[in-house]
Amino acid sequence: MPGEYVEEGVASWYGVPFHGRRTSNGEIYDMHEMTAAHRTLPFGAMVRVTNLRNGKQTEVRINDRGPFVANRVIDLSEAAAQAIEMLGPGTAPVRLEVLAGPSIETGFFGVQVGAFLAPENAGRLKAQLEGRYAPVSVVTFDSPNGLFYRVRVGRLASEEAARQLADQLQSQEQFTTFVVRLDE
Repeated sequence: MPGEYVEEGVASWYGVPFHGRRTSNGEIYDMHEMTAAHRTLPFGAMVRVTNLRNGKQTEVRINDRGPFVANRVIDLSEAAAQAIEMLGPGTAPVRLEVLAGPSIETGFFGVQVGAFLAPENAGRLKAQLEGRYAPVSVVTFDSPNGLFYRVRVGRLASEEAARQLADQLQSQEQFTTFVVRLDE
């Protein structure tokens, strides 16, 4: 499996105020470690990140979910961003290559369609979607800006199937969508 997964896109990085908080896999985030957040790669995957502007490379371990910003593919720790000289600009075009880790083929995927600070808003959207899509779930995320309630649709066996659902939700419901790996 290693070497088969290649993705290109824009990387960003995160440090303080996330430093010292819990990541999606339960670890405490340390911005000085070589880690990263990705929406669909499994936790523990080792990824080579190449800055396409300068050719600099680093290796990171996936331990968090994100970035939930359109057109971004990975959120690097501050140390990883520094290693490929993208701290100043804040973002950079990158190539990601999976080197090792759990199978990227197994697991379940869903589509995030909203994130709310008010749980009743998440509940309303969930109720609105449940008639047409199943399953619909609400997952909490403790961010520096407060507790968010993320609404997710579907439980699909492949990232491609989740991508098709995301396209459908985008065109029929006008949602901004993010395909995510559903972590058990």
